[in-house]
Amino acid sequence: MLHAIPDLIRTVLAFVVVLGVLVFVHELGHYLAARWRNVHVEVFSIGFGQAITSWVDRQGTLWKLAWIPLGGYVKLHGQERPEDVPEEYRAKWIAGRTFHEKGVGSRAIVVAAGPIANFLLAAVLFAGLFLAFGKPLTLPVVGEVLPDSAAAHAGMQANDRIVRIGDRPIHDFEDIQKIVTAAPDATLSVTVQRDGADQVLTVHTESREAGGKRVGLLGIRGGKVEYQKLSVPAALWGGVTQTWNVSVDTLSGLAEMIGGRRGTDELGGPLRIAQLSGQVAELGVASMISFIAVLSVNLGLINLFPIPVLDGGHLLFYLAEAIRGRPLPPRALEYGFRAGLAVLAGLFIFATWNDLAHIGVFRWFAGLIG
Repeated sequence: MLHAIPDLIRTVLAFVVVLGVLVFVHELGHYLAARWRNVHVEVFSIGFGQAITSWVDRQGTLWKLAWIPLGGYVKLHGQERPEDVPEEYRAKWIAGRTFHEKGVGSRAIVVAAGPIANFLLAAVLFAGLFLAFGKPLTLPVVGEVLPDSAAAHAGMQANDRIVRIGDRPIHDFEDIQKIVTAAPDATLSVTVQRDGADQVLTVHTESREAGGKRVGLLGIRGGKVEYQKLSVPAALWGGVTQTWNVSVDTLSGLAEMIGGRRGTDELGGPLRIAQLSGQVAELGVASMISFIAVLSVNLGLINLFPIPVLDGGHLLFYLAEAIRGRPLPPRALEYGFRAGLAVLAGLFIFATWNDLAHIGVFRWFAGLIG
């Protein structure tokens, strides 16, 4: 049991660092946007519950580091509607610096700034990785040929470098995937480089259904990865494109889950994040930074979902207000927030159930009573 203690400590510390960075940047986006729109920020808290330490800055904002590291919040001055608070509370509001009296555009900017900050963080972290270590490129080299696959039947071998499919040159493994996926049950001319000489192989791709359409299969796995050094402009642009690609892949995966084409066991919550944080921390700083960047994209996307309580839900209400020319009725807002809380609670319970199943708690318990 003692040998597991260092792993547990590493997991907890990594989880606190990962979540702390993500939450701080997200709330910093709200904070900076509020300052820009001349809204006073009363509290900036990382974590919930009793404060470990706190201080008040020159702007009068209380900064807190709390004990429960499962999120954070920014308390905006006058965030409540005037009709929802007593007269003595409203008397303390600073005229011109309350959130509720700002125009719908300014309020939308403050709310949207949190997710935007997460996307910017991801782009900066990816760009920093590309500058420091280079951009990973999976070479078009066959790492493994799957038995009884299209590639095996065509005579493809491990360490073959695919240089051309038809008349299209191949630069990386992704090029192979794009061409083959778009050619189900088709005959392709594949030029491979083997022992310094080019050979042309005729491959008849396999076919299977994915996402409601037929896709082609070759039956190989990539093996070699090299890192390309990038200039500063190229690294910055690479950070932006990588953030976009992760966003698209995440939304595509979610759409497949909703459509029933992909299992929901991949959905995870805090326990899964904690477990992965410890595992990634063991791999080194670069892996940790990449993990934070991917999670930052996910946090930004989740907060933009049109669910009341989340930033996306607030933005949806502001859009309705802009169209109507006045805020939604209080009853509609109340029902919306109740529904949003119910949805979030359901998702949290479901994700936690997945986490417990993933880490083997149920198997352990069944073995214990069996």
